[in-house]
Amino acid sequence: MTTAARPRSLRAGSTDTAVLVAMLGLALLPLLSVYGEQAAVPALVGGLALGVAVAGVGAWRRWSAVTVVAVLVLVFFVAGGPLAAPNSTIAGFLPTPSTITELASGLASTWKQMLTLQPPVGTSGTLLVAMFSMALAGAAIAVTLALRARRPAVAASAALLPVVAVVGAIVLGTRTPSIPPVLTGTVLAVVLLPWAAWRSGGLRARRLVSTTMLLVVAVAAGTFGAPAVVASTERFVVRDEIVPPFDPRDYPSPLSAFRDFVKQDADTPLFTVAGLPDGARVRLATMDRYDGIVWNVAGDGSAEASGEFRRVGDVIETSARGQQAKVTIRVEDLQGVWLPTVGQATSFDVTDPAAANGLRYNDATGAAVVTEGVHRGLTYEVDVIVPPVADAETVGRAPAADIAQPAPSGVPDIVSITAADVARDAGSPVQIASALSSWLNEQGYFSHGNVDAGDYPSLSGHGADRVTSLLGADVMVGDGEQYAAALALMARDMGLPARVVLGFVPSIDADGESADGSTTVTGKDIQAWVEIAFQGYGWLPFDPTPPPEQTPQENDREKQSEPNPQVVQPPPPPPGDVTPPDEDTEQPQVDDSEPTDDEAPLWLRVTRLAGVVSIPLVVLVSPFVVIVLLKVRRRRRRRRTADPVARVAGGWDELLDAARDLRHPTGGLATRNESARALAASFEDVPDGALVASRVGALARSADRAVFSPATPAPEQVAAYWSDVQVAVAAMAHSVGWRRRVRARVSTVSLRDEKRRRRAARRSTARR
Repeated sequence: MTTAARPRSLRAGSTDTAVLVAMLGLALLPLLSVYGEQAAVPALVGGLALGVAVAGVGAWRRWSAVTVVAVLVLVFFVAGGPLAAPNSTIAGFLPTPSTITELASGLASTWKQMLTLQPPVGTSGTLLVAMFSMALAGAAIAVTLALRARRPAVAASAALLPVVAVVGAIVLGTRTPSIPPVLTGTVLAVVLLPWAAWRSGGLRARRLVSTTMLLVVAVAAGTFGAPAVVASTERFVVRDEIVPPFDPRDYPSPLSAFRDFVKQDADTPLFTVAGLPDGARVRLATMDRYDGIVWNVAGDGSAEASGEFRRVGDVIETSARGQQAKVTIRVEDLQGVWLPTVGQATSFDVTDPAAANGLRYNDATGAAVVTEGVHRGLTYEVDVIVPPVADAETVGRAPAADIAQPAPSGVPDIVSITAADVARDAGSPVQIASALSSWLNEQGYFSHGNVDAGDYPSLSGHGADRVTSLLGADVMVGDGEQYAAALALMARDMGLPARVVLGFVPSIDADGESADGSTTVTGKDIQAWVEIAFQGYGWLPFDPTPPPEQTPQENDREKQSEPNPQVVQPPPPPPGDVTPPDEDTEQPQVDDSEPTDDEAPLWLRVTRLAGVVSIPLVVLVSPFVVIVLLKVRRRRRRRRTADPVARVAGGWDELLDAARDLRHPTGGLATRNESARALAASFEDVPDGALVASRVGALARSADRAVFSPATPAPEQVAAYWSDVQVAVAAMAHSVGWRRRVRARVSTVSLRDEKRRRRAARRSTARR
């Protein structure tokens, strides 16, 4: 901001203000859908108007930059009450000390809340501070630059403020903004580019044609080019990349606590619920991952994952249809992090600020948690939609829903055998689910396993062993924990998407409902059921647990009238070989089978262990062994070739290859004498460098004499030459450290160079 710049004329200033404010409004407009409907319109319009007013008055009165900033801060705290934090004001517009505190803290915390809440986030707390502050500061800075900057180029930089606002809207926005990004970008380019050129004084009549062509290209690129380039790329949204702080996998399986609820005193209230629709159930947790030990909450990040909990705003969008209700719940003796819910929630109203801040909701399952844990006295209201439950005839032949779920592990074999036998006559998916549920409900017996209270013995848990004992025992006995776990596993085995739900089914009667219409829920109301999804009907509940009065008698140990599915037994093994008559069966036979590891001698066990350990070492070392063997073969081929001249030339090549592997190359086109001088210079400052220099020079001259002399070198001369080559190679190797020597032995540089030289020689021969 310039302190004493001369203000522009009223007409020019009005044009600047109109363009910049319009573009700022367009850039921030997609955030309205994040807040929900028109909730943030006053904050947007008020922020733009107040920012323009502060900038205009500051330009007219020629305020200094410090004064403009001070007035802007004062306006933020005075007008921010009714526009950004109306719940903290008196009568909706008079600020209070609480308003000042919330606005100040909102400048730091609102951005995190905007990114961690699921849209629409609503207007509670200080959420509107983000929209109000962006509009207020953006309008004030942009208009001040346009009206008061001395240099036209600096004034034209005000066009960057709407671009910055677009970036902010993208960061805080959603994957599908209300205004397409292509439209926003195109309009900004068409309007701001000519304005910036005109404001900087660069727009001339003679440049009108080129400017028009530039705008046409920009519009075409934004409208057609950009979608063609990034059409297959998903829009990056920051809120989708933020990992929620709550991970339900850090907590024990909710289903494992089934018997704990059962053992509680029947007169001890867990919570009270008012406004519960007829037939509605209270959900506590939803589980869709089985690991052979427990059913638990999954957290893989998929859209249908039961562990993907996010913060929610004032309104929760849902596509569910059904009976609407407002349910009020008050927690009494309920413990843990799981918050009772009903149906599909559309909004939460939690009186405790700490619990409201820790509330996380999963709209795929309808479950909710409080990260700090629920406590006595916690009261909240939930606006819910309870979808209707379609019966089997209504579902008809609808296929199972295509929902990705974590694959179960540790499932006992008896689950697959039992499910296939029970549902062998079922046709449609809903008939399969009904057959499995009815079979468990009708053929099983109910017992909580409280032997002291006279219950039939029944173990708790729902691991693989417990499910096997449930389905394979002569008397199938258990409670909701075992039957729900078994039904979900059998349904998943038949290809149906299934999940286990732990919740409560309150028994509302004349004695259970209080004067205010609330119902007290106790441990005796605990229940576990299974939900299976069908296309067009959503998740439907199935109750496989037998009625409590269906209990086995002590003297009734027989199987019920319809036996458990029969397991097909394998055919008997073939008879053994007939003992020959002449074999002496009375004599003991020698057992020539191999001894076990415990019976084997110590040396044999050590040998086996060494063999197992050496396998990865052999695999690791084998490439280096191959390289060394290739070099040995190359040296042998050079030394044993039939032509004495070639043997001498091969000795020189062996020397050069050793230098290359030691990282002292000499160049591919150098003569032998030039190569010798290069090697002598490269080894000059190392130990044994003088020996290397004297050796390589003599070897180069000897090789030239052998190659270019008309006489053929004698065998003893060739042998002496190779001896000198070995001495020179050893001197070069000892002149470097041991690490470089080892690296040179397994280096492939010389092998690659030799291969390239052979290719070049073949191409030269072909050309000739």
